[in-house]
Amino acid sequence: MTQPLLFVGIDVSKAQLDVALRPTGRFVVPNDDAGIAELLERLQAPSPTLIILEATGGIELPLTGALAAAGLPVVVVNPRQIRDFAKATGQLAKTDALDAQVLAHFAEVVRPTPRPLPDVETQELAALVTRRRQLIEMLTAEKNRIASARMGIRKQLRAHITWLERALDQADTDLAKAIRQSPVWREKEELLRSVPGIGPVLTTTLLANLPELGTLTHKQIAALVGVAPLNRDSGTLRGKRAVWGGRAQVRAALYMAALVAARFNPVIRAFYQRLCAAGKAKKVALVACMRKLLTIVNAMLKHRTPWRQEVEPTRAGA
Repeated sequence: MTQPLLFVGIDVSKAQLDVALRPTGRFVVPNDDAGIAELLERLQAPSPTLIILEATGGIELPLTGALAAAGLPVVVVNPRQIRDFAKATGQLAKTDALDAQVLAHFAEVVRPTPRPLPDVETQELAALVTRRRQLIEMLTAEKNRIASARMGIRKQLRAHITWLERALDQADTDLAKAIRQSPVWREKEELLRSVPGIGPVLTTTLLANLPELGTLTHKQIAALVGVAPLNRDSGTLRGKRAVWGGRAQVRAALYMAALVAARFNPVIRAFYQRLCAAGKAKKVALVACMRKLLTIVNAMLKHRTPWRQEVEPTRAGA
């Protein structure tokens, strides 16, 4: 007898975990060690087909790690994707219980493929990258304020800017140390840094925020980052292709790397110039360079091969 499919949606909040089972069932447990243990016990026996959680700024990490460690098929999805799905299915109301039901429905209909979760080193590296970005944002904000601040406030701002600059230096040191302490990360770092145009910022961003790099096809990785052109067609209307969604942090770092590579990387420079000569807008050409650069490094990590100038698009997209 075939076991019926069971899809689970879990809405994570600081206080509790709302769990919806599809086709039927619902329960609530506290969001603490005892509650997570109870949740695992209740989910082990029915053997769910898929479990969906939303990314909630890190609150979901203990539960996600526990589910993965228990061998349960868990996927963490973008909250915007869930809200779009809810609107498309007519679910406009929003409560924790309803959100869990929407997540379970999303699991049943969309069925995203569970992927290996980042290991502890990856999560620690991601935290360092996030902290570095926060320091840069605070540093930029304080420097913008100093021009219009009164004399008494400027002294405080300068002191804070000095502190932030030191903290940023320490964050860079910690990032480099975290990468070099792991043989796996060191190998990946050396492969990525062998590409002209890729520096330490993009390297750490890719390692921390794109652990799937080297495990997916070139089309899948481009869609995951958000640099794959998406169709906007309806009936006889053929809309303009555009890129959107994906992982904003990775895309921002990749854009800056593409700017550098369009000048100093022979392969990317030739590709960029060819697109511009064909009449493509510079921004469109740069996005194409982002996608090509991502395709190349994805192939390099997949096959564990360093940069070679003679890399061909067909081979890089393998």
